[in-house]
Amino acid sequence: MAEMKKIPERSEIPEKDRWAIEDMYPSDEAWMEDLEKLKADTAELASFAGKLGQDAKTLLSYMQKMEATGVRLSNLFNYSSRRNDEDTRVAKYQEMNGMAMSAYVGFTSATSFETPEIMAISDGDMDRFYAEEPGLERYRRYIFNIRRHAAHVLSPSEEKLLAMTGEMMQAPDDIYSKFADADLTFPDAVDKDGNKLPLSQGTYISYMESDDRILRKSAFENTYNTWAANKNTVAAILNSQVKSLQFMADARKYASPLEAALDHTNVPVSVYHNLIDAVHQNFDKMHRYVRLRKKLLGVDELHFYDLYTPLVPGADVKIPFDQAKQTVFESLAPMGEDYRKVLKEGFDKRWIDVYQNAGKRSGAYSAGAFVHPYVLLNYTGTLDSQFTLAHEMGHALHSWHSNKYQNPVDADYVIFVAEVASTCNEALLMEHLLSKTTDKKARAYLINHFLEQFRTTLYRQTMFAEYELLLGQLNQQGVALTAERMCEEYKKLNHLYFGDDIVLDEEIAYEWERIPHFYYNYYVFQYATGYSAAIALSRRILKEGESAVKDYIGFLSGGCSKDPIDLLKGAGVDMSSPEPVNQALALFGELLGEMEELMAE
Repeated sequence: MAEMKKIPERSEIPEKDRWAIEDMYPSDEAWMEDLEKLKADTAELASFAGKLGQDAKTLLSYMQKMEATGVRLSNLFNYSSRRNDEDTRVAKYQEMNGMAMSAYVGFTSATSFETPEIMAISDGDMDRFYAEEPGLERYRRYIFNIRRHAAHVLSPSEEKLLAMTGEMMQAPDDIYSKFADADLTFPDAVDKDGNKLPLSQGTYISYMESDDRILRKSAFENTYNTWAANKNTVAAILNSQVKSLQFMADARKYASPLEAALDHTNVPVSVYHNLIDAVHQNFDKMHRYVRLRKKLLGVDELHFYDLYTPLVPGADVKIPFDQAKQTVFESLAPMGEDYRKVLKEGFDKRWIDVYQNAGKRSGAYSAGAFVHPYVLLNYTGTLDSQFTLAHEMGHALHSWHSNKYQNPVDADYVIFVAEVASTCNEALLMEHLLSKTTDKKARAYLINHFLEQFRTTLYRQTMFAEYELLLGQLNQQGVALTAERMCEEYKKLNHLYFGDDIVLDEEIAYEWERIPHFYYNYYVFQYATGYSAAIALSRRILKEGESAVKDYIGFLSGGCSKDPIDLLKGAGVDMSSPEPVNQALALFGELLGEMEELMAE
């Protein structure tokens, strides 16, 4: 690997490769002006306290004001968050993000009466309100979702108190983000020629994908030894997250934090457990893949730093960003021209922040702002980077369709379906690349990448989900979540998932420290369920064409207008059953068989 250039400062990134933040607000001053308007909106909303059950007209007026204020708050939060993520070291945007969080807490505190007052309206009065004010139909779904949580709603004073805990509940994630992205630094990695390469959260995976085993080992050890030196700090942060979730679950009378998290999105707890059980029943395929990897790499011992490097040497190529965009555009032809027109708009109108810069938030995401989605990348030119582009633009187009076809109050799709559109894009990209590839070596390289998607998305994310579940259960049992206990449990799970044919490196016990999703409240399992649903949907699109696309676009346009299980059923997949997970893992087995045959020739 050639020596990497110094990570550029934000000012050194060309404008064409930076997202069009000015589309939200033309300046920071305009943002401040809108923040003042939000404060006035919040005060007006607070004046409705004690009046929501008074009559239909008052309830409608409140709902209209609440919806409009929610849009303003979303815009403010999107702008400050995107600015902060551009360079997490900039104090001004840290402060603005804190101001947005305070405004959000003020909003939730001022409207904390909403849930108990809407709950207190009798069914008869609610029916009468709908009849008297047809405009309330716009908010029927929103009101229903409040009223279905009757057993978990507290008194108005208690609701206000809980709303005031918002910033404290956010603290573990905020502290972790500042520590991991802004403060934590790593020793340089060293390659086989003795070159020192800058090691960061953003460059780590690219080194793990290198064919230079000395570099991989150096990056692996330097990364996790750095985390190990901070294990007690990170354990305290994560322990605070676990206890915060338990507090909120107890306060709202849920049996567990998992039940509280999934009830918020109306997903049965059985779906979470079905996923873990299905993956456990398919460990044989993952262990078989680990054995194949060890054989093809020709190593006496397979280590965790050997898991990401391609199994087909010499087949990897550097993919310029413009080429990646064109390939993704071509691969999504089965989705139809209307879909691709929006995709091209995103490419051309600077929805994407492309490259890493010093202080930039690591990883990748899509944020569904109302003006248009914003996509953060740290593009490195690898095949994985190209798939990340397809993935995040899947999120972006999901947000675009939901915002276009749903009212703001119903536009924000729940997290259970959030990973479906992104992963469906990835699956269509893979099918496109495989359809164009007849060379055995190149085909094996692509199939290996597909296998890696199963490993990292379905198996690995389920392992994360099981770890998150375990931490919550241990806390409920009164077990102290020390750094030693967290490392011990994480190491055991790695052995369970990857089997006996890989060395259980001591460093892997600290990997939990660098996973930001443990602060997202039982989010991570949805990568695996979403992946399973996406595999089923992509195959239906390729097989049935226009009718399947129509159903799929209906799903993308649904927002949260239905519960997530029903939204997916409308698109043709039933996630209340473990069958989609089993079918996806059956495909993993088939691909593994083809890989074994290709590499045996």
